[in-house]
Amino acid sequence: MTTKNPVAKDRLDRRSGPSLRNWEKPTRPSRRQMSKNAAVDMGWGRLIFGQTFDDSRTLADALMDEPRGRRNISLYLRDPHVLLSLAPQDLFLDPSHTYRLWSHDYRAESVRAQGLTVRRLSSRADAEAINRIYAGRHMVTCDPAFMVDEHASRLRTYLVAERTADDAVVGTVTGVDHTAAFNDPENGSSLWCLAVDNQTATPGVGEALVRRLVEHYFTRGRDFVDLSVMHDNAEAIALYEKLGFRRAPVFCVKRKNPINEPLFVPPLPESRLNPYARIIIDEARRRGIGVEIIDDEYGYFRLRMGGRSIVCRESLTELTSAVAMSLCDDKRLTHRILRSAGLRVPAQYAADDPEKRKEALDACGRLVVKPARGEQGAGISVDVRTAGELDSAAAAAEKVCEDVILEEMVEGEDLRIIVIDFEVAAAAVRKPPVLTGTGRHTIRELIGKYNRRRAAATGGESHLPMDAETERCLKLLGYDFDSVLAADETIYARKTANLHTGGTIHDVTADLHPELERAACAAARALNIPVTGLDFLVPDVSGPEYVIVEANERPGLANHEPQPTAERFIDLLFPQTVAGE
Repeated sequence: MTTKNPVAKDRLDRRSGPSLRNWEKPTRPSRRQMSKNAAVDMGWGRLIFGQTFDDSRTLADALMDEPRGRRNISLYLRDPHVLLSLAPQDLFLDPSHTYRLWSHDYRAESVRAQGLTVRRLSSRADAEAINRIYAGRHMVTCDPAFMVDEHASRLRTYLVAERTADDAVVGTVTGVDHTAAFNDPENGSSLWCLAVDNQTATPGVGEALVRRLVEHYFTRGRDFVDLSVMHDNAEAIALYEKLGFRRAPVFCVKRKNPINEPLFVPPLPESRLNPYARIIIDEARRRGIGVEIIDDEYGYFRLRMGGRSIVCRESLTELTSAVAMSLCDDKRLTHRILRSAGLRVPAQYAADDPEKRKEALDACGRLVVKPARGEQGAGISVDVRTAGELDSAAAAAEKVCEDVILEEMVEGEDLRIIVIDFEVAAAAVRKPPVLTGTGRHTIRELIGKYNRRRAAATGGESHLPMDAETERCLKLLGYDFDSVLAADETIYARKTANLHTGGTIHDVTADLHPELERAACAAARALNIPVTGLDFLVPDVSGPEYVIVEANERPGLANHEPQPTAERFIDLLFPQTVAGE
């Protein structure tokens, strides 16, 4: 394609793909004198603008000047190959893509996200909420005082997405004005640290934040917004391209440090292990404990230090006896042992034949049907109310285990308490998967969006199945998979709160009533199990009332971050490594 119009030709180059010639020159004639050796402190590290440095050696020195626990990022590099050659043992080329959105390519959305307010950060509470979201995404956190003190400057812009239903902060993004940073002759800006709460059910949070930030800069007169995204983050890339962002030939260099380690070292032997095994292995390595992977598919590994060697399958170890494991494995036995210990448990019935099922239904009115053996919520049906539902639920449970039990339906919050070495290590409320309507998407489509978010947040461990149980729960609400929820309408798509069937987990360790702690420790001692996850139903985590419904011999410790469950686990296995010991 040819054109005689140089302005049109320049615009064609911008739209059709990366062109170094176009990206190196200013987007408009400018008399600005660009600042030299420009860097912006972001709280978690510095953004170092490579085009403001006259030589690669000075740039390398600036990049290497990195405090412990922080990460510097250098971008807009004229000669990245030269920069890397100056310190190949310390620097690496970041495997991320740069995307750019020109102001003339942006199209505003006619229909805004429902149930959200996007605004500037305005308080320390906002900053602490941002750090909570960062921690949940394994991002480097920032001193709240830094964000609050600096948020009003033209240099950095902090935005938060607030859910209108409860004023909860569910997302954040940061912007940097390049003109304020170094008198940018290209009149640009950039987007950083887009993060959405990994527990939120509100759709469209990321898009709402990106749109608000780019509109902020385009209103301010900036010509473009750049961002950096990992090359394999398909979901984020799809969002950016939908909004009009296009690839730019801009590269990024970082320093080799523990934070960036997964980006520049070959995959470790445990890379195929799930998050529940990896959190333990990471803590063991941190303490100098040797790790041997026995079977990465099933999560078996051996920990060694001195003369001590312990085989683990995630949080299940040789310290748990076969008897204790069998008591937890069979929910009928768990029920009997806990009841004998004077702990409160729900009424339980056998489901051997239709007549016994009918008697249980008549006695309780509402039932929970579950396999006597099983995990991760498989085969469980909650709030079964009719004989027909009961027969279907029993058949579903039998697919997991031929022995089926019935329990009275007890209302309350689903509370998991982790007990390690007969002391409470963490507690979290588990909530069933919630879908929030947009007025446009079917429930089937909302589940697809929900599952993409949950998979990204949990390493693929959580997803809401579109199975017969979900269909039954929707039917109780008068919906099916093809129904369209009204904007901002929320529903529980399932009765169970298991992580593996789409549930979310919310830490309540600090709010736990002493009676619940006592009951959890007493249950662990009754079962004589050193590591367990007790499932409670409680009216309120800050009150004393409870029933215990299950005990898990292999609880997922990664689900309870930032509580130090992995540390407490390794304390139990290798007490000689405890700080101060």
